[in-house]
Amino acid sequence: MKEKNKFLDKIPYRIKRYYGYALATIISLALPFITIGGNHIFLLSFDKKQLHLLGTAFDMQELYLMPFLLMLLFLGIFAATSLGGRAWCGWACPQTIFRVIYRDLIESKLLGLRRIKNKQKDPDYSKPKNASKRVIAMLIWSFLSLLAASNFMWFFIPPEDFFAYIQNPTEHMVLIGFVLGIAAFIIYDGIFLKEDFCIYICPYSRVQSVLYDEDTYQAIYSTKRGGDIYNDDKEKIIFKAKDLPVDTNECTTCEACVTVCPTHIDIRKGTQLECINCLECVDACTTVMGKLGKPSLVQWSSTNTIKRDIPTKIIRKQTIMYAVALLIVIALLFVMGGKKEYMLLNVNKTTQLYKVKENNVVTNNFLLLFQNTESKPLTYNLEVLDHDEIKIKRFKPFTLSPGKMAKKVVILETNKVLVENSTKDTPIAVTLKAYAQEDPEKVVVFRKAVFMYPRFDKLK
Repeated sequence: MKEKNKFLDKIPYRIKRYYGYALATIISLALPFITIGGNHIFLLSFDKKQLHLLGTAFDMQELYLMPFLLMLLFLGIFAATSLGGRAWCGWACPQTIFRVIYRDLIESKLLGLRRIKNKQKDPDYSKPKNASKRVIAMLIWSFLSLLAASNFMWFFIPPEDFFAYIQNPTEHMVLIGFVLGIAAFIIYDGIFLKEDFCIYICPYSRVQSVLYDEDTYQAIYSTKRGGDIYNDDKEKIIFKAKDLPVDTNECTTCEACVTVCPTHIDIRKGTQLECINCLECVDACTTVMGKLGKPSLVQWSSTNTIKRDIPTKIIRKQTIMYAVALLIVIALLFVMGGKKEYMLLNVNKTTQLYKVKENNVVTNNFLLLFQNTESKPLTYNLEVLDHDEIKIKRFKPFTLSPGKMAKKVVILETNKVLVENSTKDTPIAVTLKAYAQEDPEKVVVFRKAVFMYPRFDKLK
């Protein structure tokens, strides 16, 4: 186990990030195609007005789960930031993945326009050879952007419908417009906006400072070993190694950590909101200092460990609070998800309060709206549970196709004397049980209705 950990420690963070990006890309592309019982793992369908979550379909009337999902998302990001800084930005954010694919894979590896270890120097596009390569890079990226835009839409329009729709583009111009619009933004973002999105547009960098503490893992330069390159006003005062104030200062001022930074910062200046914790600077310094037989001056560690020699505390007040909050939200999500109803039924009374027929038969009319939220046809039936003297008239079991709705007028009647009250009409609460004959244990709902019984003097 120790030998395995030593092997993993030797792998540069950049390569580990590439593995993470590949895994995230595979999951993102594959997830929309995975179904459980005909339902998707995650799908927010505006077309079908449904939310699919872990193979369960929720109708739009059941979107009480969305606040819990959003809380889970934001609390998870905040908890990750408290532990590992902007680890999301450097290791999982689509913006970073897009830039790495375009800059490191297409421009650097495939076309040789730039060096991976120097992200500060842009290619000279005035040269015809570089200009032609840039056109090729743009064409490749445009194709990938269309794929990414389509992948994004698959979480709102299931792939089986998406591919059917694009075969008739003139009939689905809104969908085509969304795909082209998203692809155009991704093209602009990856080629022209670049890391400026992270620095100037993304709000996450502005809130990170309130989420950090002295035990947050981040890329940190050790001034104790390397020396102060900047003064208290963040102005650079050291340009050459010979100018370092102490002979034992180890920084070589090679600036490998600077040239490799995708957001164009100098990590030796300290914590900065532009830092996305990609750890490229750690890899660069590890390579340089490794040749001198010394550990890196820039490390993935915490302020307490680097500056105060205090071990980093993973379990602390902030992490405990986040863990408790996450557990509460997850528990509420499961509790609310357990209330899922596998059919929808709305019960409304008609404008007529009641009707008294011959032989003192009292009837109440109700309008019932059924909806089949399952992925197969179901045959619905109806019962009155708590009043044997009240019968259902004018209702027969019927079959409803998946996703379809049907309105049924249901008459409840009784020929028994339920209440002998000569002063006012009496409301009687009844429970209606609607269920699918194919699976009455699972697909069943209970609804309360009010049966109005007339004053006793109105009976004949």
